[in-house]
Amino acid sequence: MNFKNLFLLMFALLTMASLNAQTEKSEIEQITSTLIDYIEGSTNGQPERLKKAFHPDLYLYYIKEGNLKTWSGTDYILDTKEGQPTGESGKIISIDFENDIAVAKVQITNPKAKSPYVDYFMLLKIQDHWTIMHKMFTKRVNE
Repeated sequence: MNFKNLFLLMFALLTMASLNAQTEKSEIEQITSTLIDYIEGSTNGQPERLKKAFHPDLYLYYIKEGNLKTWSGTDYILDTKEGQPTGESGKIISIDFENDIAVAKVQITNPKAKSPYVDYFMLLKIQDHWTIMHKMFTKRVNE
């Protein structure tokens, strides 16, 4: 292989790697945007942002007194009062995705509570939009 062909091959490989990195970054940015809609919607009293983040069939899952409890996303959104912030803040802990599925972890902190909530989300990319399909949450155990 001569130098020109080697150069062209290396250029093509670097271009493909760059495109892959841009696609991955773009996906992470899109998932982050959906999670920010959830965080801002729930903590700042913005139910329309929750509707944007949640799939209509979303359910929330949690354990209360050792038993599985569910809460519909629709009821969760109805419980969010427009323009009434909760005083909580949120941050994204992690995002992992493959193709059109993702798992994310978010922490929601209330300054009045001893422990923050930890949310785990399952997301799907449906028609080029990342949406939260399921949410599980618990309180962080202080160590």
